[in-house]
Amino acid sequence: MSTPEMDEQTREKIIANPNLLLEDHDIMRALVGGNDDNMGGNIVDLRGIAMERLEARFDRLEDTHRNVIAAAYDNLAGTNQVHRAILRMMDAQTFTAFLEDLTGDVANTLRVDAIRLVLESADPETDSNMGSAVAVVPEGFIDDYITLGRNMPVRQITLRKFDNSGASLYGERAGYIQSEACLKLDLGTGNRPGMLIMGSEDPQQFSAQQGTDLLTFFTGVFERVMQRWLG
Repeated sequence: MSTPEMDEQTREKIIANPNLLLEDHDIMRALVGGNDDNMGGNIVDLRGIAMERLEARFDRLEDTHRNVIAAAYDNLAGTNQVHRAILRMMDAQTFTAFLEDLTGDVANTLRVDAIRLVLESADPETDSNMGSAVAVVPEGFIDDYITLGRNMPVRQITLRKFDNSGASLYGERAGYIQSEACLKLDLGTGNRPGMLIMGSEDPQQFSAQQGTDLLTFFTGVFERVMQRWLG
C-alpha cells in the first residue's frame, strides 16, 4: 500500500475529480517532465512524445474551432444586415423615396460609405436629371467598368480594390474609396442593364477572395424591386 506524500485534503480533491489535473496543461506537462527525469536521459519516452504531439494537435483544433465560430458570427451578422437593408428598401412608396433610402438607410445598414445606381442610356445627357443617387452612362459603359476594359466574362458580382478608374461614379467621395462591389443588374425585358456600386473606405471590406452568396441574393431582390418601378 502506497504512503501518500501530499496532504490528505488535496489528495481527496484529485481522487474525487481527476479532470482537474487532466485538463490543466501546465500540471500535465510538469508530470510528464518529472517522469522523464526519473527515467534518465538515455531512455526515449514514446508516451511523452505522443502527448506532445497530441497537445499540439489539440491547440491547432482549438484555433480552428475559434476561427469557425468567428466566421459563423460574421456570416450571421452579414445576413442580418442584408435582410434589414432589403426590408428598408421595400418600404419605399415612391421611386424618389426609394433612391433616398438607397443612399441613406440602406447604405448605412450595409455599412458602405457610398452607393449608387448606374443606368445606361442612349442619350445620357438628356436622362441625367435623376438625382445624385443615379449615374446615367452611355451604352456599354457597365460591362467596360466591371471588366476594366478587358476581354473577359462579366460576372454578376465583382468585388475588388478600387483603383479610382471610375472616380465620376463616386463623385466627391472617390478619393476616399478603397474597395468596391459591382452588382450587375438585369432590369427586365426592354430595359438596358444596370449596375449597383458600393464603395468602402476600408480596403478589406470587398475583395475577390470573399464569398458572394449574400450579395447575389441582395442583387436578385434589388432587380425585382427596380423592375417594379420601371414597369
